[in-house]
Amino acid sequence: MIPFLEILLALPFVLALVVALARGLPRGATAWLAGLAPLLGLVLLAWMTPSVLNGWDLRADHAWIPQIGLSFTLRLDGLAWMFAGLVLAIGGLVVVYARYYLSQKDSAPRFFASLLLFMGSMLGVVLAGNLLLLVVFWELTSISSFLLIGFWSHRQDAREGARMALAITGAGGLALLGGVLLLGRIVGSYDLDVVLASGDLIRGSALYPWALALVLAGVFTKSAQFPLHFWLPHAMAAPTPVSAYLHSATMVKAGVFLLARLHPALAGTDLFFYVVSTVGALTLLVGAWYAIFQHDLKGLLAYSTISHLGLITLLFGISTPMAVVAGVFHILNHATFKASLFMAAGIIDHETGTRDMRRLGNLRHYMPWTSALAIIASLAMAGIPLLNGFLSKEMFFAEALDIPGHRAMRDAISVAALLYGVFGVAYSLRFVYETFFGDGPRALEMTPHEPPRWMKIPVEVLVVLCVAVGMFPAWTVAPVLHAGAAAILGEAMPDYSLAVWHGINKPLLMSLAGIAGGIALYFGLRRLFDLHAIVRRSLGRRVFRWNMEALYGLAGRFTDTLANGSLQRSLLCLVLAAAAAGAAPFVGGDASPLQWRAPQPMPLLGWLLWLVLVVCAVWTIRLYRQRLLAVVVLGGAGLMVSLAFVFLSAPDLALTQLMVEMVSLVLLLLGLHYLPPRSPPERTPRRRLRDIAVALVAGTGVGLLAYQVMTRPGDTISGELLARSLPEAYGANVVNVILVDFRGFDTFGEITVFAIAALIVHALLRRARMAPEKVMSGPPIKLPVPADLAQIMFPLTLTVSVFLFLRGHNAPGGGFIAGLVLAVPLLVQYVIQGAASVESRFGFDYVRCVGAGLIVAGVSGVASMAFGVPFLTSGHLDLELPLIGTVPLASAIGFDTGVYLVVFGGAMLILSMMGTIRPSRTRVSHLGVMEPGERSTRTGELR
Repeated sequence: MIPFLEILLALPFVLALVVALARGLPRGATAWLAGLAPLLGLVLLAWMTPSVLNGWDLRADHAWIPQIGLSFTLRLDGLAWMFAGLVLAIGGLVVVYARYYLSQKDSAPRFFASLLLFMGSMLGVVLAGNLLLLVVFWELTSISSFLLIGFWSHRQDAREGARMALAITGAGGLALLGGVLLLGRIVGSYDLDVVLASGDLIRGSALYPWALALVLAGVFTKSAQFPLHFWLPHAMAAPTPVSAYLHSATMVKAGVFLLARLHPALAGTDLFFYVVSTVGALTLLVGAWYAIFQHDLKGLLAYSTISHLGLITLLFGISTPMAVVAGVFHILNHATFKASLFMAAGIIDHETGTRDMRRLGNLRHYMPWTSALAIIASLAMAGIPLLNGFLSKEMFFAEALDIPGHRAMRDAISVAALLYGVFGVAYSLRFVYETFFGDGPRALEMTPHEPPRWMKIPVEVLVVLCVAVGMFPAWTVAPVLHAGAAAILGEAMPDYSLAVWHGINKPLLMSLAGIAGGIALYFGLRRLFDLHAIVRRSLGRRVFRWNMEALYGLAGRFTDTLANGSLQRSLLCLVLAAAAAGAAPFVGGDASPLQWRAPQPMPLLGWLLWLVLVVCAVWTIRLYRQRLLAVVVLGGAGLMVSLAFVFLSAPDLALTQLMVEMVSLVLLLLGLHYLPPRSPPERTPRRRLRDIAVALVAGTGVGLLAYQVMTRPGDTISGELLARSLPEAYGANVVNVILVDFRGFDTFGEITVFAIAALIVHALLRRARMAPEKVMSGPPIKLPVPADLAQIMFPLTLTVSVFLFLRGHNAPGGGFIAGLVLAVPLLVQYVIQGAASVESRFGFDYVRCVGAGLIVAGVSGVASMAFGVPFLTSGHLDLELPLIGTVPLASAIGFDTGVYLVVFGGAMLILSMMGTIRPSRTRVSHLGVMEPGERSTRTGELR
């Protein structure tokens, strides 16, 4: 069976990677390559459409982390099908539009890759059949929208808008995660089908109010509901194609999608009705009122989006079957007219150089075709008859007048609906009148003109849909609307008519009153006030900025107090925190009492190793002021630890410890270049006693922990791991099997953290300027013999590294050890010959090496899911090769390759940066061993 759902979801992500890597393609080719994702996605969706319209739910299940209930489950019902169609169709139009919108200075690969990442994230949200998986894609939409909103990173408003959107929606995502965990606890499963079928159980649980509050927090932040709506207007700093996509089919629609998706499980209580309806009504009015006073075309459209999202939220809050149908209908209608309006606003900005309505006007004479399209879309937004917005608005009026059992709320919502009709016509009229009619244009930097033909086609398609749905709803949108609404309501799906004319009734009279009131309000405001002089300041933005500044101030004071640049203070806090964490279970009585089991007898060799270790540790303390000697003696302690692992029959740990000691020694030697030869004496005897006490407490705690671990009984989980290693993971080296299979997800997280740490060190040190503590007179001392030996060592060490890597699954070795082995000879060359000499002969990009390692590790883990097994599950294959014979291969070698690359690249990136720090600009530093005119071939920075 062809995995249609998996391919549908993978298309945007795969093509995003292809587009990001295809930097040499022309701009047009890049756009067409990006357009393949929505185009092919629509073909796949069309192939599955008959099944969906017949009421069948398509499903694909792949185990991921079953222990916590997380599975990679995809589910396509009517609602997901409708939203996937919106995401792909409007996404395709946005790609075409963006091809002509972006300037030559904008990076097309970066833009289209981010857009496709956003598209794939939104598809993941609508197709997810597991609530935990939905949260994963939900957060991915926040991250990808951050990249798109901040695309023009050179602009302060773009950076601020991106940070604001990420902070608000990211916090909402955390709340949603909490709500999902509570739903899973109530139901006992995170499978969406199970959750939707357990509505009575959820509503009857004592945890229901908390789960509802957390889920609604995620919905309200994502869909910009009052009072968390303020981030959306500031997201208008994004390029207009992003705004069109963001407001019509993705980002903000994710919130109302989730409200619709979980409606069967959460709706049906007074708490849901009052909270959702109240927030929706307030958002409806606040957004519409603020839209009237905006001067920026995109600002007006942004606040109108807030209002329309409030309308949809209000309809789902009312929760009657027809209200749900109206809510789904308005999602479709709003997507079409709002996308076309944003594209029209972008065309105006593109061809006039401004979006400020105070400088526009009379554009119908300069841009007649664009003006006609924008006016029709504006009328649809205002809810004028024979356009799609009118039909869903009439449904809204009818449901507002017919709320059962809540008279006070019915009256309040009816008044809010009428005001919405008035305000909606007013801001739509301002958009039309002050842009295309009246006087103007004024002080433009260019003469307005029509855009390129293909730039108008997406707007034309959407406007035609607005007219077609408004005039022939039963022939156009009826099947889509029925499929989407039926997926929510099921057997409660009502009978309804999509006729254009229902006679003279209360909803029609409300529509006419709204149109007349909106016209009167707009021209009345123009007569009484100078609308161009009114500037509305965002209270939400001021509160957000005040909170951020207060948070930064608190963080700064905390940092100054805790980490004021003193390594001793930071180390003291770290050790005290670790000691407190270790003692807390014993103090609280939660830990079992210590058991003093008899140790095993230790032979003479063991005592000898222990004695040398103790002597090295004590002598390090004795020589701590002489830093170079202390480092050498401390290396002896590390060597004894490695030999202790050999003594305890742990060769993997011994090799790892030995390699870490060698790399750490090089790092310390590079660091000593910028430190005084001797440590300063303690300031007071009291501080010395404090340090001794802390060291004794920490050392005693670690010693007790080690004793308890080493004297445990032998019947632990290690026996099970040994028994399952070869038959299930196809490896005889259980240590490596644990790293790449049994605990592979932990290892993936660890190499990710290591990669991030290496990149942070790179980012910090590439701009650092430090002067050597002591400048040696004369030229650098030549060390030809060690230099030659270091070069001879490299091919031999490379051979050993590959050998250890290939044998790691069945014998001591593996990617981690092999990566460090390969790094050691290069690091020695860095110390002996200098960074410039090494990099001139060994050109290698460590940053790309780290990135490639993470990609290889991730792809090898995901590949197992294609075979229906969980992430990072090992497979096995016996290859029969001529002359060689049988060669056993385990799929874990792919993941271990990623570990190998990340460890080597990360270690080299950190340590090479220590050798390429630029000198201080002081005169003394220029006399040192590092010449400021030299440039690192790896970092591109002056040393």
